[in-house]
Amino acid sequence: MDEKNIFDGMINILKTYTKDPSLLEKATMDTHILNDLKVNSARLVDVVIKCEDVYSISIDDDEADKIRTIGDAVRIVKQKLG
Repeated sequence: MDEKNIFDGMINILKTYTKDPSLLEKATMDTHILNDLKVNSARLVDVVIKCEDVYSISIDDDEADKIRTIGDAVRIVKQKLG
């Protein structure tokens, strides 16, 4: 699966957890999930769990701790699907 498809999938996942989904319209790989999208840290855990379900992967705690931007999440998913 290529980065574009994973990115689109991440946007779709984030819609549920973002207080203002219109912020996702201008999201890029550099968009910070907590600061730019106003997703709280507890919800970020839910995002990680949803990624695991959607992509049938396992993201360990160390990897999850490195997810700050949409691009971070996309790279980890891509690596896991590798």
